Amino acid sequence: MILAGRYHGIELDADECRIPVGESVPSAASLSTWAQNSGLWSRAVRLRWRHLMHFNNTSPVVLLFTDGTAGLLTGVNVEHSVIFLKDPRGQAAEPAVPVDEARLAEAWAGEAVLLRAERGVAEADEPFSLGWLARLVMKEKGALRDILLGSLTLSLLTIFPPFLVMTVVDKVLAHHSLSTLILISTIMLIGIAYETILGFVRRLIVVIVGTRIDAKLNLHVFNRLIRLPLDYFERHPAGETMYNISQIQQVREFLTGKLLSTTLDMMTLCVLLPFLFWLNVTLAWLVVTCACLIGLIILAYLRPLRAVFKRVVDAETTKQAALGETVFGIKTVKALALEPERRSLWDERVADAGKWRIAFGRLSNWPQTLVTPVERFMWIGVIMLGVYLALSDKNGYMVGSLFAFMMLSQRVSMPLVGFARLLEDYERVGTSIGQVGSVLNRPLEVDAASGGLRPRFSGAISFDDVTFTYGGTKTPALDHVSFSIPAGTMLGIVGRSGSGKSTITRLLQGINRDYTGYVKIDGTDLREINLRHLRESFGVVLQDNFLFRGSIRDNIVAGRPGLTLDDAVRAARLAGAEEFIERMPNGYRTYIEEGSPNLSGGQKQRLAIARALVTDPRILILDEATNALDPESEALVNANLVRIASGRTMVIVSHRLSSLTECDQIAVMEKGRVMDVAPHHVLLERCAAYRQLWSQQTRHMESQGLRHAAPAPALIQGD
Repeated sequence: MILAGRYHGIELDADECRIPVGESVPSAASLSTWAQNSGLWSRAVRLRWRHLMHFNNTSPVVLLFTDGTAGLLTGVNVEHSVIFLKDPRGQAAEPAVPVDEARLAEAWAGEAVLLRAERGVAEADEPFSLGWLARLVMKEKGALRDILLGSLTLSLLTIFPPFLVMTVVDKVLAHHSLSTLILISTIMLIGIAYETILGFVRRLIVVIVGTRIDAKLNLHVFNRLIRLPLDYFERHPAGETMYNISQIQQVREFLTGKLLSTTLDMMTLCVLLPFLFWLNVTLAWLVVTCACLIGLIILAYLRPLRAVFKRVVDAETTKQAALGETVFGIKTVKALALEPERRSLWDERVADAGKWRIAFGRLSNWPQTLVTPVERFMWIGVIMLGVYLALSDKNGYMVGSLFAFMMLSQRVSMPLVGFARLLEDYERVGTSIGQVGSVLNRPLEVDAASGGLRPRFSGAISFDDVTFTYGGTKTPALDHVSFSIPAGTMLGIVGRSGSGKSTITRLLQGINRDYTGYVKIDGTDLREINLRHLRESFGVVLQDNFLFRGSIRDNIVAGRPGLTLDDAVRAARLAGAEEFIERMPNGYRTYIEEGSPNLSGGQKQRLAIARALVTDPRILILDEATNALDPESEALVNANLVRIASGRTMVIVSHRLSSLTECDQIAVMEKGRVMDVAPHHVLLERCAAYRQLWSQQTRHMESQGLRHAAPAPALIQGD
């Protein structure tokens, strides 16, 4: 795989290959996913020898052998019926070996991985729009073709019952022909059976197509969502984002429901409408005129309905934002007894949404009210006018045609009315597409799969004249920051709130990249490094860490399913978490619920540290990681810091200077600038800002010492 990736200019990282539990060697699907995540187009396929003969002058194909090894197909000689395989374990200069079908069959069962470079704009990177959805639907060409043929056949079958009824009325009743009635009945039964079977198959295909489209939509939405930058989630309420994303269901139901059914009905119309005009031109024009009038009424109300529906969407969005904010902040709501305030806010949002829904309902009621008499006139008019024409027909042939026309007119008018109403539904779906697009069409994070360098990190970090300002503010969070540390350094970062401490860690993780100056790791500009590779090379522990639902072991090895229980135990021991894990009834199999209610804050933090250490990262960031720990837990973690730091670079952001005294270097931040970088004892002598912070945090210790040293009061001394 790595050799095939290099052929396309992509360097695959073996550490990024995820092997599911239960697989001793990577499967074709696992290898394909690895390649896709690294920026290649890839498919896991099963081939035969005749398929391999078509891979001449193509990119390399990875063949997976039954013994767990693999070979690289680099060429084909159709004349001699051989393929050329390259052993990935051999030297790069070794030529490919010719292999015939018999020899290959001894080691190969057909599994292969196809690879090529992505061409043009990747489908996943295209803006979410109706055009993108249309292209998604058109990818189901085979199934859509089958649905089309089935619909045309069913449309033709719908002509036969009215035609047979017309024949019964005009021929059987007029001539009292029982044999003709039996023949017509037999033909009708055969047609009904065939129509039933064909209808079942068509509906089944529609369900399958709908499920495929639904799956692709959900995958696309989630993949785009997790590629949005952290800045987006920090600035938008989770409830608002989730509500906007949920509108994808409206789009899916429209595509696989009303749009598909109306399209099929319109195909039926193309078949039946000429037959309707053949039966009776006057009645046919009556049906068409009424259907067009209904369409005009609906079209007249589209623009006002769109404006009011936008108000409904805005009200629902703010309502869901309030709900999401309350759910995610329920601990604060309960702790501060904010239930009345949140209830009042919710009542206000519900009332606003209800007001606009009533307004929309009133407005949308008018076209329905105006359409109803036109629809009724369509059916009644056909009957009345048809009877009048039948009475005027001296030969009596109009009666059978009237029966046939009445049977077919409803099948013809429903698609016309449905198409007009489809335009109204399209307005709603257009709004839903806009809501989903407001999230998915945001600028994405620099794609981790778009290339970039994948160096092996030693851990040397340097900031060279770095200036960075958050959006919406004018004051720089970092103002011409410059410092550097060699690999293996334990760097502490201190300063008052808002001095830029955490901003340094955000830039190191590539969360924000729109800065001036240079941030380098081992001399490589951070913006040139593959983003996912960069973050996978880091271990990060935040002040407030999130644990996923699952066992303690699963949380520690999260993102690395190939790691074992021994790896989890080693990381937990290093983080000081082993002692409390072993006291739990199920040990490392203890299940953690959402929100981690069965763990204390200190236990959650130590598990987060273990999770960061399990991959043995070259660079470890602790951003206020010990602030949530109790003194005993903090002392335990601090005691392990030297062991944790062994062989890696550590960046520790902390308000507590006492936890940084063992650091090799401490950077003192003040208003976005680096005031000084030196060890603890040097800073005490030459940095006034650090000395003041140290004095503020150790003042209570000095006052306690003075109290213990003071002489006892005279009364207690017995004077």
